[in-house]
Amino acid sequence: MVFVVIYFVVNKTSFTHLDNDILLEKEEVFNNLDWHRDSIIINKMPEWDEAEHNKVEVNPTFLQIVDITGKVVFHSSNLLKDQFLFNPNIEQEIFYNSEIGEQKIRLGQFPIKNENEKIIGYLSIAISQQESYSMLNNLLWVLLISFPIVLIVQFIASSIAASKAIQPVHRLIKIAAGISDANIETRLVLPERKDELFELTNTINELLARIEISMLQQKQFTSDASHEIRTPLTAIRGTLEVLIRKQREPKFYEEKITDIIQQVDRLNKLLEQLLQLAHIESGVAVAKKETLLLFPIVDSFQTKWEEAASEKKIALHLNIAKDIAIVADKLFIELILDNLMSNSIKYGKENGNVFLLWNDSLRTLSVKDDGIGISANDLSNIFNRFYRADESRSSIIKGNGLGLSIVKKLCELQKISLTVESTLHQGSSFTLKFNAK
Repeated sequence: MVFVVIYFVVNKTSFTHLDNDILLEKEEVFNNLDWHRDSIIINKMPEWDEAEHNKVEVNPTFLQIVDITGKVVFHSSNLLKDQFLFNPNIEQEIFYNSEIGEQKIRLGQFPIKNENEKIIGYLSIAISQQESYSMLNNLLWVLLISFPIVLIVQFIASSIAASKAIQPVHRLIKIAAGISDANIETRLVLPERKDELFELTNTINELLARIEISMLQQKQFTSDASHEIRTPLTAIRGTLEVLIRKQREPKFYEEKITDIIQQVDRLNKLLEQLLQLAHIESGVAVAKKETLLLFPIVDSFQTKWEEAASEKKIALHLNIAKDIAIVADKLFIELILDNLMSNSIKYGKENGNVFLLWNDSLRTLSVKDDGIGISANDLSNIFNRFYRADESRSSIIKGNGLGLSIVKKLCELQKISLTVESTLHQGSSFTLKFNAK
């Protein structure tokens, strides 16, 4: 396309230059013409004797004047016996290409009008375009020859450039192909230039980091789940082995069977929480946004919480007004409150207190206790699945470390902000911040 544009621009420029020369010659000729009615009168002037009108060889200018009948009134001597064709039906200036002898010319035809604007003849002026033709012909050949050369050079250059540009991508592919779960910690080397390839490499490294964390969590989850399931199964097996060794008193059987039922309940609770987590993390669970009164929800769990608290002589302080409304999913908020309150009672101290407080100005709901608390080192991990702080890892305090994981996930689903503050041996405070209505 560039070559075509170059050719046509040069071609147009060349013919425009010839046409301008013809127009200048026309002005000179018209200045020395006169007419009487339908007769053309040619005045004697030095213009007719110029060499360009007498010679054919070097840059000649040809002149021809005909009357309205087509009779030649005048022609320059370099025309010899030749005569220009003209079109008597054309009343405007016109330029076109022609030949005289073996010479290519650019010809202009101009009507000659008398004082009444009547056409009484035609002036034809021709200029040799041999130089322009030779130049355009040479240019055409140069472009035609250079075109495949430029294509070949461009192809080779682009191939080399593309090959060099694609080398870092091949290196990335090679390194990435060698990464598996055995060496997931491997990271791609970042290029020196911060271009699109740098961004791609950095993004892949971030993806690998997320996959590594996910795999570690999965391995930890498998290990912890196995441990949590194995513990009650071992207890059940041990109890049954004791029972079959010899005949026992009925009361002894009742006690051991009760222990087995408790372990089965523990397993059932674990499986139920695992199913809840799987449902939440699968993306199937969708939080409903509805306006709920908080008091009925708290009231429905009050008896359950009081029974659990009475075993440790913990006093419950449920300061929730009857008109407090929140925007949340009823089922999800019940699970959140039940888990938080159960934890506060579970890890509360004997003769202690558990508070459920609403702050209307901040629209926050806090669950506080004065129990064993959580150390600063454990605080960042309490929402991990199966994580239980060392202070709570006791056979007396039963649990599997899934409750707070479920609470965290449910809060994220409902866009409820969850914060925790805790001091070891002094108690913990979990705060839910709800959005405005």
